[in-house]
Amino acid sequence: MKIILASKSGVRKNILENNKISCNVIPSNIDEDQVKEAMLNENATPKLVSKNLAELKANKVSEKRPDELVLGADSVIDLEGKLISKPKTREEAVAILENLNGKKHQLISSVCISKNGSMIWNYTDASTLTMKKLNLDQIKSYLDNIKDEILYAYGVYQIEAGGRSLFSKIEGDEDTIMGLPVKQIKEYLNQFK
Repeated sequence: MKIILASKSGVRKNILENNKISCNVIPSNIDEDQVKEAMLNENATPKLVSKNLAELKANKVSEKRPDELVLGADSVIDLEGKLISKPKTREEAVAILENLNGKKHQLISSVCISKNGSMIWNYTDASTLTMKKLNLDQIKSYLDNIKDEILYAYGVYQIEAGGRSLFSKIEGDEDTIMGLPVKQIKEYLNQFK
């Protein structure tokens, strides 16, 4: 089974390959911030933002590669109904972690498979994470160990790296937390074998 992954995420690519789904990577290069802003102006929920971004990414690449299956994915943080986006600066990263500090939030991951420029399947899953109560020095110390390109590409925590240490409780599917609910993807793709 070979698909196209409409994402630059190395983590998502690894999850697919570890599950014996080979993929070519063709990033969609959509302006996520512009889409998020427009949707939030229409009072869209974080879940709807995640779902629509995954679909938009898959459809955009699928239009260029019509007969192939294209997988788009997106993950967002939902803190008490408010969308938390990836940081653009170190200061924003500190502010995000201070905002999540000691609280429970949801990490929502959506996936979409498109063919011929249209969605043919989608799935959204949410995990609940409870962050430990940390002081500012602990937050800064954690962030000091994350390279800029990883921080700005993947957000303020990576469960597969040192991010697990930030949480007192993690409820949900590990792959969903890393941005790709692969079990459901595999179940859908099995019909094409």
